[in-house]
Amino acid sequence: MTPLRVRAKWRPSLGMIVVAVLLAVAALPLAGLFFFRLYENQLVRQTEAELIAQASVLAAAYADAVERLDPPPALSPTPLTSLAPEERFHPIEPALDLTSDDVLGARPAAVPATAAVDPALQAIGSKIYAIAQRAQDQMLAGVRVLDFNGTILAGAEEVGLSLADVPEVAGALAGQYHATLRVRRSQHEPPPLYSMSRGTGVRVFVALPVIAHTQNGDRVAGVIYASRTPNNIFRHLYGERRKVALAGGCILAVILIIAFVFSRTITRPIHQLVRQTRELGTRGLDEGPADAPHYGTREIALLSQSFHDMAQRLSDRSRYITTFAAHVSHELKSPLTGIQGAAELLHDDMDGEAAMDASQRRRFLGNILADTRRLTALVQRLRDLAQADNPVRGGRTSLAAVWPELAAQFPGLALTAGGEDAAVAMSAENVMILFGHLADNAGRHGATALDIAVAFRDWAVVVTVADNGHGISPANRDRVFDAFFTTRRDSGGTGMGLHIVQSLLRSHGGDIRLGDAPEGGGAVFEVTLPRA
Repeated sequence: MTPLRVRAKWRPSLGMIVVAVLLAVAALPLAGLFFFRLYENQLVRQTEAELIAQASVLAAAYADAVERLDPPPALSPTPLTSLAPEERFHPIEPALDLTSDDVLGARPAAVPATAAVDPALQAIGSKIYAIAQRAQDQMLAGVRVLDFNGTILAGAEEVGLSLADVPEVAGALAGQYHATLRVRRSQHEPPPLYSMSRGTGVRVFVALPVIAHTQNGDRVAGVIYASRTPNNIFRHLYGERRKVALAGGCILAVILIIAFVFSRTITRPIHQLVRQTRELGTRGLDEGPADAPHYGTREIALLSQSFHDMAQRLSDRSRYITTFAAHVSHELKSPLTGIQGAAELLHDDMDGEAAMDASQRRRFLGNILADTRRLTALVQRLRDLAQADNPVRGGRTSLAAVWPELAAQFPGLALTAGGEDAAVAMSAENVMILFGHLADNAGRHGATALDIAVAFRDWAVVVTVADNGHGISPANRDRVFDAFFTTRRDSGGTGMGLHIVQSLLRSHGGDIRLGDAPEGGGAVFEVTLPRA
């Protein structure tokens, strides 16, 4: 039976699958945190941008009203640097960042003012605040209108008090836009989790200076101080629930893909391998394991290949043992039957039941001795075969050093060695056993000369052994390596020599085959040895 081969292709390793899945799982919460932080930061900047737009409109109305007053009111004593004509447009970009900006404490309380408020500016501040109040239902922003000293002109119960010491207001009084994040002050207990109504714990404050153009230059006429809590992320996500559902579907798809990858590359191949082992135990070793449709990772493919190879070896060994046991019992039965029959006849002669002369006794005793010698030869060959099936592997032997010893061991053969010198991965003892059996087999079949040629072939060393003996008939060519097959049974042949050679070679990763018969007669064997 041809052993099953797992198709070779690139497969991810089990370690790669595990690392990829772990990285994907670890990235999901990090990606979620990053998404929430990015989205929340975007909501803060959106809130700042809206406050800038609202404060800019109110500041423009404030400045226009101040510029229309006659006589002009007293403004900030320090003039501002005029902008160049090409810088007439100077948009204010939102710059607050939850990840880098500090969140300050709640806004400090207003303190008593140190300077009197101009009645004209007070009237303008009240009008501006009235406009802000009318838009507050849509703007959702708290607005304070301040004069150039930081005193609140209009804004709930804090009118007449000063916010000049608040950092962002102080920056605006100097003519620069300022924004900051502060802890949100609430009359209610903070919820344990973000809620749909008040989940954000910060409040955005912007202070925009009111710049009035006067005959004495640009001066700060006041400050629009606005604040608002950013939109709640969960409430905003609810408004974008379709997109959130799409994102959740994508995450679920990723999870399903991970589960599919695990199932296809790890779980299912392992279950298939378990099923194959059970089927092999149920069907027996003779049929071998069935092929699997998918092997998943590289490790499981290698494991499956090792399992198939092991099952194939076990199947081959099972058939070999069954056949070998039948051959051994058959080979041992003939001499044992002969010994038993001769012994029974001699036993009967001693009891006087049959008259047997000396020549007959000598013949029966000779049969017993001959069968005993055959049994001894068979036992020795069986021991040699056991050693050949399980040899001590390894070693390194130069073939050039073996040929003189082989020639000395078989002086009746004229040995000729040619070709290249080669080193093989076998011990010198096993190499001598191998070629000793071939030389002995040639000598017993009438050979007087042995021609040896050495050549290289890829990873192996090929040794061609040719003799000039009787040769092998075409009918016996397919059986010469079978155990106990011999044409010299009458002269003591056991039929184990070539089988021992084949077993010894295969146990070392080599092989032997019968070559084409030469025209002048004899036999040719091609021996493949592992190259050192």
